[in-house]
Amino acid sequence: MQSVQGNQSRVLVVDDEAHIVMVVALKLRNAGFDVETAGDGDEALAILQGSATMNRAINLVVTDLQMPIMNGIELARAMNQDARLAKIPVLMLTARGHLLRDGEATDANIARVIHKPFSPKGLLLEVERLLGLGGLAA
Repeated sequence: MQSVQGNQSRVLVVDDEAHIVMVVALKLRNAGFDVETAGDGDEALAILQGSATMNRAINLVVTDLQMPIMNGIELARAMNQDARLAKIPVLMLTARGHLLRDGEATDANIARVIHKPFSPKGLLLEVERLLGLGGLAA
């Protein structure tokens, strides 16, 4: 079984709230993940496309739903339109889960939706599960 420590899976954390980005990024970095951050979906898409081109692919995206410029659903749909990005799992964070229409997350290939406020440990367990690491969080 692979240990999370020393794991170099790359995770992109996307949220327009700096404190959320800080908490999520810190938890993931402390668990051994390589973390990139973005403040909105448009910035995230540019990072994803650039990393795919540079052969430093992102392995998972953790994104907020409600963001300026491009929201989390729009980001996931844009990822699905790019063959290099379409298979990257997306974990969505939202304080406004009721704004998701029935089936909207599934249609956009969102792997999991977690409602804010969330437990950082619970989030880490979901990240590990989605990356096939078996939920090794301490």
